[in-house]
Amino acid sequence: MRKSLFAVLLLLVSAPAFAAEEPSGCDKFKWPIDRERAALTAPDRVKLASGSEQAALPSTGITLALVAPGDAKLPTPPERAPKDGTFAGFTSIKTAPKAGLYTISLSAGAWVDVVQDGHFLKPKAFSGATDCDGIRKTIKVELAASPLVLQVSGARENAISISILPSE
Repeated sequence: MRKSLFAVLLLLVSAPAFAAEEPSGCDKFKWPIDRERAALTAPDRVKLASGSEQAALPSTGITLALVAPGDAKLPTPPERAPKDGTFAGFTSIKTAPKAGLYTISLSAGAWVDVVQDGHFLKPKAFSGATDCDGIRKTIKVELAASPLVLQVSGARENAISISILPSE
């Protein structure tokens, strides 16, 4: 009986470690990322302060400056509470994008919330991999033709590159 209990406890303790393992390498993303990776690493990325407003979806990648979560003044509390010692920020896009499926990619690990019409948008798909220079995470989101807020939290650095591109 003790051996069975020990085995069950061992499985429960080790399960999060298995779940935390992510694929490694650029070829491990679930879909091609060349276009997104190019936007995230392009030298002409627009630098934005947290809380900035954009007239329209940026046509290039952006670099969003991040601050301590308490200073970020995110318009909507993030779906996942940020850990201590991490950074957060947001940008608003005032002109409605063309409705459709978009790929939002991040250069580093972080939580991203897309808010439209006061509601969090649930990703249609997501993918991530470690050890791929310039890109760490990508999600596909169905955007409506209305303004949106892009919130980032839980980042380890005080800046992150982001691309928002129509999905191919």
